[in-house]
Amino acid sequence: MKFQISKQKIFKCLSHLQGIVDKKNTLPILSNILIEAKNNSLTLSSTDMDISIVENLDCAVLEEGATTINSQIFYDVVRKLDDSTDVEIISNDSKILTLRASGSRFSLSCLPKEDFPIIDKANQGISVKINSRILFKLIDKTKFAISNEETRYFLNGLYFNVTNENDKNIVTLVGTDGHRLAKFSHEIEGKVNQVSGVIIPKKTIYELSKLLSEIDIDIHVSISSNKIVFTIGDITLLSKLIDGSFPDYKRVIPTENSNVLKINRDKLLSAVDRVSTISNEKTPVIKFKLLRNILNLNSINNESSTASEDLIINYDGDEIEIGFNSKYIMDIVNNLEDNEISINLKDNTSPVIAKEDTNVNLVYVLMPMRV
Repeated sequence: MKFQISKQKIFKCLSHLQGIVDKKNTLPILSNILIEAKNNSLTLSSTDMDISIVENLDCAVLEEGATTINSQIFYDVVRKLDDSTDVEIISNDSKILTLRASGSRFSLSCLPKEDFPIIDKANQGISVKINSRILFKLIDKTKFAISNEETRYFLNGLYFNVTNENDKNIVTLVGTDGHRLAKFSHEIEGKVNQVSGVIIPKKTIYELSKLLSEIDIDIHVSISSNKIVFTIGDITLLSKLIDGSFPDYKRVIPTENSNVLKINRDKLLSAVDRVSTISNEKTPVIKFKLLRNILNLNSINNESSTASEDLIINYDGDEIEIGFNSKYIMDIVNNLEDNEISINLKDNTSPVIAKEDTNVNLVYVLMPMRV
């Protein structure tokens, strides 16, 4: 195998593959990436057996062939080369890979192509076309609510479904950890088959988000009962789905929260940040006391230190005293963008809704805490 390629082109590809490789895997081959050179095209692949990524690059192939190389070492070597340089890579027997660039030369040990798992890109499922910027924003506004609790594995990802409502195709992503819920929907154009609902793993979501942040193109999503495939230009991202039942999120979203607090987003965020400074790290509780046109925020810690702040607000609902995890409040407010946001409440024990007027399909739900 012998080919030449620019440092910047191959490095960008390696940065995509790097996040998939499982650094702690006991199988040495899974720490490697597969490099295949054929027909003036380079194909690089990595997998952890649950998620795989395959990317094609145009390059000058002087001799066809294939091998696998340790992902971390190869990535670090290429990263440290000058950006303007071209890279020549040679592998004669799949045991040693030689990399030359300017005056640098590296000889790196390889494992044979035959040891690398076969990545099956075929997926006979429902196909959906969606703009990358739309999907990126749907993910970006919901991924923070994904649970890290391994015992509730069915919450360790985002719920994805496509429905037809009033002759409109609506794609919805939902994340929840049981304490908060993030739901974001968007209309997509074209003829679309409905997707009853699948759970995309957290690692897949974060790697997909990185890829989508770089582009603005239509991508294709293919969903079957146990696998999802994203075709993003020359990149294919494949992932197993989480086998489990996602909670009925529609039942979690309150419909009777008639007490509406309108407040400046930045002022609320700053005040919560200040008052929560003294709160306990493990349980950072902050108490909201709602009076007519006044919001009092206060917290107390185990050493009896206290903090309090009053905000002038637009509110004429019931007097309510309710506690929240301050970190969760800030996560939600940070993901809203309007200058003025609304928080809808029912009483001091029911979940609240946070929304903004310019994004009516973005809904955040937060459970209260005892104070």
